[in-house]
Amino acid sequence: WDLASRKCLANLEGAHSKKVSGLTFANDGVTFYSCSTDGTVKSWQAYPSSSSDDEDMATRHGPMTTYRAANAGSFQSIDHHRSDNLFVTASDSAVDVWSPERSSPILSFDDLWGSADTANHVRYNPAERGLIAHTSADRGFGLFDVRSQSALHKVVLSMRANALEWNPMEPMNIAVASEDYNAYTFDMRKLDRPTMIYKGHISAVMALSWSPTGREFVTASYDKTLRIFPHRAGKARDTYHLQRMQRIFTVNYSADNNYIISGSDDTNLRLWRAQASQSVGKQATAREESALRYRQTLIRKYKHMPEVKRINTSRKLPKFIKSQTALQTVQKVSRQRKKDNEFKNSKPGTVSFPVERNKVVVKKVE
Repeated sequence: WDLASRKCLANLEGAHSKKVSGLTFANDGVTFYSCSTDGTVKSWQAYPSSSSDDEDMATRHGPMTTYRAANAGSFQSIDHHRSDNLFVTASDSAVDVWSPERSSPILSFDDLWGSADTANHVRYNPAERGLIAHTSADRGFGLFDVRSQSALHKVVLSMRANALEWNPMEPMNIAVASEDYNAYTFDMRKLDRPTMIYKGHISAVMALSWSPTGREFVTASYDKTLRIFPHRAGKARDTYHLQRMQRIFTVNYSADNNYIISGSDDTNLRLWRAQASQSVGKQATAREESALRYRQTLIRKYKHMPEVKRINTSRKLPKFIKSQTALQTVQKVSRQRKKDNEFKNSKPGTVSFPVERNKVVVKKVE
């Protein structure tokens, strides 16, 4: 696709026999890889030359090479290394590291801390060359070290982790999208509790993506909304939704930090502005930029005043989202009232109030 013209440049029909579960570009910006639940990984050329029009290829774009792993089953996710010519895949049985020059994995992590569950998401760390993070169907996510060829740490959450992404500017931090309607950020040096909880969705968070600046990230949810969270705040600064948009399963930031691309269950890709009030298509004059900075300064200065805070944070939401949010609030108040009554009518020291962050991680596996 070409975002500027909103046109489809190429349609690779029959690329895989089953669902395409992952795509990633190589470092050269020309080669990209696709993985599928049919058990294959294929490499393609985004800009084929006239010499690449070979009769042996299904399309002008490829596939150039097909990769298969023994007992891999179906591939669920793929990611390419930032600097080295390597890519990593997550499958039913293992997390595999591949070299484009070889038809089989050069390294395979098949013993996922004694768990036989599917690895459903995998990502390379943007700074540590040999560090890989993955999520699995047993509600856990773990870290691998390629240099020592060993599994480092794994934590099991209270509910399943659907996706994870490393912060590009603070690569020790990792964001996790969870089935419990929340997103979490963890410090890889201390995985026993999250550093922040991001709330607001009323259904499972299916995907997330960091902005290139690392100061905020966007989440895609089963409740048919996108939410943009500042890194240091647990509440979304903006919520995007449409009447016809269905459940959202993938989301990504553009490299210039100006746009967000989402893919939903209604078979559509949508392009959103990262800043909803930002003008597009014309260059702002110096006077307009000065006025915009002045308004933003006023908002930051008076954002704690009740009226300014209400205007600045309020967003129009669908009736279904409002009703479910109100229901969740009532349920939370009821649970808190029950806990208070239990505390009042029990012996001192028998009832405790655990911190919410301590309840996210069930156990840590070395």
